[in-house]
Amino acid sequence: MKKVENVKFSKVDNAEQGSVALFQIIKEELEKDRLHSIGLATGNTMIPVYEKWVNSDLDFSNVTTFNLDEYVGISADSPNSYAYFMHEHLFDKKQFKETFLLNGLAKDLEEECRRYEDLLEEHGLDLQLLGVGENGHIAFNEPGTSFDSVTHVAKLTDSTLSVNSQLFANDEKIPDTALSLGIGSILRAKKIVLLAFGERKRAALEKLLEGHVTAEWPITKLLHHDDVTIITDLEL
Repeated sequence: MKKVENVKFSKVDNAEQGSVALFQIIKEELEKDRLHSIGLATGNTMIPVYEKWVNSDLDFSNVTTFNLDEYVGISADSPNSYAYFMHEHLFDKKQFKETFLLNGLAKDLEEECRRYEDLLEEHGLDLQLLGVGENGHIAFNEPGTSFDSVTHVAKLTDSTLSVNSQLFANDEKIPDTALSLGIGSILRAKKIVLLAFGERKRAALEKLLEGHVTAEWPITKLLHHDDVTIITDLEL
């Protein structure tokens, strides 16, 4: 495994092992009283992680959560919304102090972004969970997004739409815009853990390992954070 400064890699055999490794990090942060707020991700990679949370005896009743993103124009009760995902896999099964979600049906999307960013600044993030897209996007920060960006309305690329549309149910059309934490918002977290499994994530991780920060690969901005762990099944 190659190395880059500021980023620790944890090599696992598969996604299931990766979910165990992430759960151990969360457990340790909680037991050491370092976990009062956490940024949550969605997607199939996170399902076994949340299953472990639900089936554990860990107490999250003093932990506040923030979700990374949400599609614009989709109701929270749609199976395709990230709000629905979080309630299905975690919030309806485990108690938290507060759970903050972006509202993709807000009448004023810019105001919704400001509201959310204000909450983020008020609470801070002790730990942010991330995935990464094939094109290196983190949250919905597509290539070219400003490194100083805060919570904003994001236009999704054809690449992201193609991948994510495969997860849409009931023939609902995937929106081409979303609300997303910005790169600047993400990097304010004290600790970041990113999960990346499968060959489709190789290009993004290899670009990170080159050690050069470029807006064309948003993941590379993690090189400027001082506490990043990447859990992956890839030999790099």
